[in-house]
Formats: sequence, structure tokens, C-alpha cells
Amino acid sequence: MNKAITLQIGQVVSILRGKGAEQYAVVVSIEDSKYVKIADGHKIKFDQAKKKNVLHLLPHSFISSEVVNSLQESGRVTNGKLRFAVSRFCSENPNADQKGE
Repeated sequence: MNKAITLQIGQVVSILRGKGAEQYAVVVSIEDSKYVKIADGHKIKFDQAKKKNVLHLLPHSFISSEVVNSLQESGRVTNGKLRFAVSRFCSENPNADQKGE
């Protein structure tokens, strides 16, 4: 029962486990097939991106082009762009509540 979850940089995810459960974040780097680093720009800043097990995340189909472009161009992304990506995802999905803000 080993199901592979594929995540992409810039993809919005819901956190299922840990202190940030039921919050949204953006994938900012992929460590390996099991771990990614996420940040939301608010509680989890880009500079202190949190390493999470992919099994503890629920991926959404929304991928922020601003985050992807910024990471490709400079290797960094501003916390404002991360906050914007999460808020845009929440505004486009009316059933998504933005928790923790």
C-alpha cells in the first residue's frame, strides 16, 4: 500500500498533521521522494521553511506561477508572494477556509 504522492514546486497543500494542521502552505522545495519544504509567508517564513513528510500533506491542483517563476529566476521567493498565493487559492475555492490568520 505504498502510494506515491507527487508534489510540484509552487503547489498549494493542506497540512494534515502537526502544529499547523488544517492550514495551507506552498511547496518551496522538494528534498526527495518522501520530504518537501513548505512555507506560507505568515507563520512559516521562506527562510525557515518547514520540512514535511508528503504523507502529512494534502495536495491541491492549484500551482502558483508567481512562486514558480521567482524560484526559477532567483532561487528565492518573498513571503508576500507566498501569502498572495495562499490567499488567491482561498479566494478561488470558496469551501477553503484560511485558518490561523
